[in-house]
Formats: sequence, C-alpha cells, structure tokens
Amino acid sequence: MLNAILFYRISHWCYLHHIPLLPKLITLLIFLMYNSKVPPQAKIGKGTKLGYGGIGVVIHKDSVIGDNCMIAQHVTIGSRNSRYPGSPVLGNNVYVSHGAIVFGGITVGDNVIVGANAVVCKPVPANAVVAGVPAKIIRMQNEDN
Repeated sequence: MLNAILFYRISHWCYLHHIPLLPKLITLLIFLMYNSKVPPQAKIGKGTKLGYGGIGVVIHKDSVIGDNCMIAQHVTIGSRNSRYPGSPVLGNNVYVSHGAIVFGGITVGDNVIVGANAVVCKPVPANAVVAGVPAKIIRMQNEDN
C-alpha cells in the first residue's frame, strides 16, 4: 500500500546513496499526496508507521524516531524551543496520538504514549503516558504492559 512512510524509505535510501535530485522530488510528492513533510534526512526506525498514510504529519529533518513507533495523523515533530535547542529524539515503541506536537531537543523514552493534542516540550521518561498542554505525566506503565 502506498503511504508517506514508503516514499520516505525510498527517498532516505536515495539520500544515503548520494542520489542528488530524487529525494527532493519524492519529498515533493509526499507533500502533494499527503500534505506532509517527511524529509529524507530524518532518521525513522524500522516498523514505524504513520496513521492514515501520514496525512498532515510534519517531521523535522534532524529528528530521530525509534523502531516500531506509531505516529498518528496531524502530528508535528519539530525543533523550536529555546530551553531545549535541537530536534526531538523518540525512543522505540512510542505512540504519538492525533494532533500532538513534540518539539525541542528533548528525548521521549521507550514505550511512551503521547495523548491526543498534547504539546510535549520537556523530556519524557520511558514507560510514561503524557497528555495535556503542556504535556504532563499522567501515568507510569509497568514494563510488561
């Protein structure tokens, strides 16, 4: 099935193999088809999926997303925070729900769930559930869940 993550994987491969024009064209195709910005420079792990094909997803080019993550539609993962400069790093098995924003040079630990429309602007430890504006830890999960 065609979706933004498949096109990203192709453009990322071309970017890593120094094929000059094709990654830019594929990024433009992603924007035109899915209204998303998924640059080839971003590091997205294996098994990561974008909800509804990746509609409305914006990912900063320096962001790092771990393996087996689920990024829902209309999610922004970017960098613009004076307290934590840089781009976000998401751990493995992270679920970012609809409309959430993760920004700044923060680290989101493994097995984290980010609630719908949450604004994550501080580091999040592993196995946490965060929600709200700004996002706060509302629950810690057991490692076996």
